[in-house]
Amino acid sequence: MAHPIMFRHDDPLLARVREIALALPEADEKISHGRPTFYTQKVFCYYGGSVRIDQEWIAHDAAIMVRPDPGDGPALRQDQRFWVPAYLGPSGWLGIDLDRDTDWREIGELIDASYRVTAPRRLVQELDAR
Repeated sequence: MAHPIMFRHDDPLLARVREIALALPEADEKISHGRPTFYTQKVFCYYGGSVRIDQEWIAHDAAIMVRPDPGDGPALRQDQRFWVPAYLGPSGWLGIDLDRDTDWREIGELIDASYRVTAPRRLVQELDAR
């Protein structure tokens, strides 16, 4: 059974995330589990996610989930804006909500770091050469 679509195609926050993510070398987008997913050979950013607290699912539809640089992960986990996503949290992924006051420079840095953690070395070298 296919997952239902859990985003709006005309979402302006998604458009900003898409602009950042697809500017990276060989980045592409697909729908996975009903959400936009950005990847090269591995996923580096999800748009939207959820957390599970006790037996309740809490959706974060206007958010990104990324894998931070391992050196930054502990500090980001102390930042109240970040949350640990269901399923991906044990693998080091973190989520952060987006809104009209979002610091897009910070979001770009988070997406860039996640790309560098997941992308093949040659693509990271291509990014660095830009």
